[in-house]
Amino acid sequence: MLEAGILILEDFNFSPVSLDSLTSQRSKELGRQLEGWLSAADLSHGPARAIIAPHAGYQYCGACEAYAYRQISPVVVQRVFILGPSHHVRLAGCALSSATKYRTPLYDLKIDMQIYAELESTGHFERMNMTVDEDEHSIEMHLPYIAKVMEDYKDKFTIVPILVGSLSPEKEALYGRILAKYLADPQNLIVVSSDFCHWGQRFRYTFHERSWGQIYQSIEALDRKGMDIIETLNPSAFTEYLKKYGNTICGRHPIGVLLQAASYLIKEGDLNGQKLSMKFLQYAQSNQCCNMSDSSVSYASAALVFE
Repeated sequence: MLEAGILILEDFNFSPVSLDSLTSQRSKELGRQLEGWLSAADLSHGPARAIIAPHAGYQYCGACEAYAYRQISPVVVQRVFILGPSHHVRLAGCALSSATKYRTPLYDLKIDMQIYAELESTGHFERMNMTVDEDEHSIEMHLPYIAKVMEDYKDKFTIVPILVGSLSPEKEALYGRILAKYLADPQNLIVVSSDFCHWGQRFRYTFHERSWGQIYQSIEALDRKGMDIIETLNPSAFTEYLKKYGNTICGRHPIGVLLQAASYLIKEGDLNGQKLSMKFLQYAQSNQCCNMSDSSVSYASAALVFE
């Protein structure tokens, strides 16, 4: 729902409801739930310059997602880029929101119009219409976690939501080069929104390597192969992995853009003596599949740090 340039978002589960039904008490409950998950997660690979985290309903991935958000140091972050895959429209490139702020159950998140102008000046970004913005959950599901982690600095940061289309490897490299300078800036945080394997007949993906064990074990082994490659920050190797196995990682293109940005900084030597280190911190599945009638979605959380 659009109101004077404000995109009013819905509840953060699989049964969206109007914001009008979100009482103050319910907002407090959401805040407490997020805080509980964050408190249970270890701070082991921070401060994060970028994270990879899932975007399903919190009852499925909220605890896993917390491991990525726990690595953020809110005191240094002034901008949060959110790269989410497009689930509902075909995009050959990347698109920016038409709103000026996102209204969440916790508080409003302001979109950085200056950064939007910089991105638009490259000629490689279009604007998504409000219907697309409202329908797309891959960005929306991260907003409460961002709001919670940045709560003490809520008037001191902006967000930069970017919807990522079905990019070729060449376009992933293009957008990686564009975003590399923002990744290099310690005042920026990049959030990459992605679930991992979508397994089952309803997803038209039933890969099972029996030598890896039962179906759910095969799924995890497959996901971890991809996670290991992502940790190497090698975009070409990740592309080859996807070609070989066809793993249904919905955020493969946002991940590809992040890998390309990191790879560009490494090649250009723009790191001031620092090294980049990507590490996966948590993994979960919505269901343990044991037969062909089962289905599941995998979730993984990672953090990229400059050491």
